[in-house]
Amino acid sequence: MALSFFWAFLVALFAVPSIIYIAHLKNMLDTPNVRTVHESLTPRLGGVAVFAGFMSALTIFAPMGNGLQQLLAGCIVLFFVGLKDDLVSISVSKKFVGQLLATGIVMIMADIRVTSFQGILGIYELPIGISYAFTFLAIVGITNAINLIDGLDGLAGTITLIIVSTFGYYFYAYGGENYQNYVYVAVCVIGGMLGFLRYNFHRATIFMGDTGSLLCGFIVSILTIQFIEMGKNVGGAFGSSSPAVALGILFVPLFDTLRVFTVRMMAGRSPFSPDKNHIHHRILAMGFQQISTVMLLGLLNLVVILFVINFAYLGNILLIAALAVFSVVLSVFLGVYQNRSAQQRVAS
Repeated sequence: MALSFFWAFLVALFAVPSIIYIAHLKNMLDTPNVRTVHESLTPRLGGVAVFAGFMSALTIFAPMGNGLQQLLAGCIVLFFVGLKDDLVSISVSKKFVGQLLATGIVMIMADIRVTSFQGILGIYELPIGISYAFTFLAIVGITNAINLIDGLDGLAGTITLIIVSTFGYYFYAYGGENYQNYVYVAVCVIGGMLGFLRYNFHRATIFMGDTGSLLCGFIVSILTIQFIEMGKNVGGAFGSSSPAVALGILFVPLFDTLRVFTVRMMAGRSPFSPDKNHIHHRILAMGFQQISTVMLLGLLNLVVILFVINFAYLGNILLIAALAVFSVVLSVFLGVYQNRSAQQRVAS
C-alpha cells in the first residue's frame, strides 16, 4: 500500500513538468475569460499526470477483484472524454454519453450500485430498476459536482483529497475482504493528487482540466456507493446511517452544485448555463484570496465530516435534516452578502 502511494505520487510529480512544457510548446493553453479567475495562459492537462500516477500504481499493486477492473475501464473512458474536451472542447451531450458508458460498465459488469435506502423514508431494498436508475443519477451527479467545483487553484484537488482520504480510512478499518481493495483506490488517488497539487496551488502553473475532474469525480462516486453498501454489513462503520454520512462527506461539492442549479432555475436560466455564482466565487467576493478560499472550503468540508461522523447515531433522517437546514442557512448568508455587495457597487 505504501509502495502504491509513492509510485502514484512520484509518477504524477515528475510527469507534470513535461506536460507543462509540451502544453506551452503546442499552445494547448486555457485562455482567461469573464468566468475564470486566472489571468494568464495556463495548461489544463494536469489530469493526465493524475491519471498516469493513479492508473499505473493501481494496476501494479492492487488486487483487481470486487469491481476494480471495471472501475479502471470506466476511468479510461472518462479520461479520453475529458482529454478531448481539454484539447478541442466537446458538447455537454457528448460528455453525457461518455459518463453513461462509464457508469454502465461499473453498474452492469461489476454490479456496483445502491441496493438499499437503509430505512430512509421507510424504504429499504430497492427494486432492480430503481436501483440502477438511482445509481446512474448518483454517479453522474457526483462526477459533475466534482467537475463544477474545479474553479480555483487547488480547490478540486483539496476537496477530492479530503473526501477520498475519509472513505479510504473507513474501507481500511471496516472494509473486510469485499471492500479492502478500495483502500488501494483511495491511496493511489491521494498519491497522484498530491504530486499534481505541488504545481496546482496558487499561482497554479497547470490546471486539472476536465481530464482530471471527471476522473476524480467518477472515482469519488464509486467510493461513495461502495461506502454506502458497506454500511449494510454487520460491524460496518455507521450501519444504516451510512447514506447520510456519505452526504456529509461530499458536502461542499453537493451543496455547491445544488445551490447554483437552484439559483439558475429560479432566475429562469438553464441549470447548466455557466456563471460566477459558485460558492468559491461568493467567498472571493467577500475579499478572501484564492489560497484562503480553498482552505476555508476544505475546513468547511472537514467540519461537516466530523459532525456527521460524531452524530451518526442520530440516524439518516435527522442527519439529512441537519445538513439541509445548514445548507439553507449557508445559502441565505451567501445570497444576502451577494445582494449587499451589489448594492454597495451600485452606490459607489
